[in-house]
Amino acid sequence: MYIMKENCSIRKVANFLGKRWTLLILLELYKGKSKWKRFSQVKKSLNNITPKILSARLKELEREKLIEKRVNVERFPIKSEYKLTEAGKDFINIIKNIKKWSLKWKEKNEKCDERDCKDCEF
Repeated sequence: MYIMKENCSIRKVANFLGKRWTLLILLELYKGKSKWKRFSQVKKSLNNITPKILSARLKELEREKLIEKRVNVERFPIKSEYKLTEAGKDFINIIKNIKKWSLKWKEKNEKCDERDCKDCEF
C-alpha cells in the first residue's frame, strides 16, 4: 500500500484549496474590470460567507502567494484591498478547466453561456 507523504505538493495544495469558499474567493477576485477589490466587495458577492471565514481564507491565499493585499490608511475607515498575483491569475486557468470538465461530465449541470469566468455572475 502506498501512503501519500506529508510533503507531497498535491497534498499541500489540496489542504488549502479544498477548503470551502477558497475557489470562489479566487474567482471573485478575478471577475470584473477592477484589479483591486475591497473586503466588503468580496463579502457582498459571496452570499452566506462569514467575515471570519473570509478573513481566514484571504490570509491563507495571501500566505500561499495567490493574492496580494494592500491597506489604504490615508482615510478612515482603513480599507483592505486584494488582487490576484501572477500565480493566482495562472490558477484561474485551472478553475476554468474545472468548469469545462463539470459541463462535459456532470449530467445535471446547465450549459453556461459565459465565455469567460471574468463575466460570470455564478
